[in-house]
Amino acid sequence: MSERGDGDWLSSLPKYSKTSKSRLQSLYSDLARQKLSNPTSFNSNVAWWRETLESLAIHSWRTREDSSGALTLQVNSSLTEKLRYPGVGKPLGLGAVVMFDLPGKTELISQSALIPLESFLNASSSIYDSASLPYRIASYVITKPLSWALQQLNIINPDGEGGGSTSEQLQSVKGSYVVVRNLEHAADAVQEMQRKKAGVSPADELYSFESFKKLFGVNGVVFPDVSLSDTDLKVLLKFLSRDRKVIVTDKEVIKFVYESSTTNRTITPVDSGILALKSGVENLEAQVDALQQKIHERTEKINTALRAKRKDVALSHLRSRKQLEETLSKRLGSLAILQSTLTQVETAAGDIEIMKSYESSTATLRAILSHPSLQRERVEETMEAMAAASDEQREIDEVIRAGVGVVGEVVDEGELEMELAGLVEEVKKEESEKEAATAEARLPNVPPEPVGASSSTFSPIAMDASPPPQIPSTPQRLDTPTSIPLPETPSDVANAEWEARYKQGQEERAIQALRDKEAQNATRVRWEEETSRKAEEVIRKPEVAS
Repeated sequence: MSERGDGDWLSSLPKYSKTSKSRLQSLYSDLARQKLSNPTSFNSNVAWWRETLESLAIHSWRTREDSSGALTLQVNSSLTEKLRYPGVGKPLGLGAVVMFDLPGKTELISQSALIPLESFLNASSSIYDSASLPYRIASYVITKPLSWALQQLNIINPDGEGGGSTSEQLQSVKGSYVVVRNLEHAADAVQEMQRKKAGVSPADELYSFESFKKLFGVNGVVFPDVSLSDTDLKVLLKFLSRDRKVIVTDKEVIKFVYESSTTNRTITPVDSGILALKSGVENLEAQVDALQQKIHERTEKINTALRAKRKDVALSHLRSRKQLEETLSKRLGSLAILQSTLTQVETAAGDIEIMKSYESSTATLRAILSHPSLQRERVEETMEAMAAASDEQREIDEVIRAGVGVVGEVVDEGELEMELAGLVEEVKKEESEKEAATAEARLPNVPPEPVGASSSTFSPIAMDASPPPQIPSTPQRLDTPTSIPLPETPSDVANAEWEARYKQGQEERAIQALRDKEAQNATRVRWEEETSRKAEEVIRKPEVAS
């Protein structure tokens, strides 16, 4: 078996570099009989091949003679040769992966991974419409006789198991297929690129096929290091128009539309005129660039001829450069005129859209203003009624506030002062009793015998000729009728001073409380007078009005 193929290139792909050799040998084996014997393994192998074919379609490994592209895949006898891998060989089960094992279905088509190219381009409904997939219908009509013939030849059989050689299996599915996942990725990239530049002018939404190809089909725009073929672009335009509904086409005119737009989903003569002007400007710009390049080349040749002292040659190049400069001058003049005209046309087209918006806004505003609730007389009546209701609410609120003070209970100030004086006396009495109890607890025990009755109990204090000290006014309870008067101690003096200060503070607080009470009474009297005055004014208003 020859080991020719793109093995070195295949080894650089993640699907191959991350897969062991034993796993590759299993993937490259005949997979037809696994569908019934081992469905889990079969589905896993089909998923691996789907991702591999999607990756292969993107990269530039295709030969020039086939019609494959980044969005399409050509399935033929050369496909297995291109997938030949060193040490593994070529895939024997690729036909089973793609082959029509049931009428109208393939393993990858049933998963919407591959769609026959002709069915895709000719379908009128979206490929996402599961109720009526046109490519399945077309596949059923086309392949049912072929499937029956293959069954008769024992290439495939009704129970789903494959037979025959790899070439026979591939022959049954030979053709071009659209790779759906690659197509969706390309559409996303084009929409994102157009979204970034849209809205500047109407010309930015219009393309010819060549200008569309020049902008979106060049190398690296959709896929890295990959350019889109003409077939890819046709498939992409069909998908954007039919399935994504973001463009409309009419012959050579391609127009991007927006999801929210409902009035410009058709190509008008204005669109065709703008595109013609845009194409003319682009062509003139290309001619100007080419003329400038030629003038630069003639200048280089003139300098080279002069250095070689070939004056005749230099004169010929100089004459040619002069003609090119004249042509360039004419082209620049024409370009300026076309650019100015294009700007004016775009401005006028934009004015049309603005006027349509004005008309729509005016109609909407008039429809709103025609409502009966917005008539002038109705508005004036409503505003007057609102003002009257606000005045009534304010008056009622004032009356309610005044009534709260009027219905309050009136307290006699004399009774309050007498009650306050009684509370002050009770506090003083309680404090005096507490002080008396404290002083009594501090007195020493006095012997029961009279002074001088016994020599053993004779106190030197009795021999003192000085007058006896004054007994504190605070009542003191003694054990006997007679007691020895004790002198005042420093603590007694401090207690007396504290009592005096306390009484003075109590009197000052009582006086301040009376003053505060008088101030509150004066404030209440003024508030009651003001409330009564307002109530009288409210009562008098209906009388005056009547």
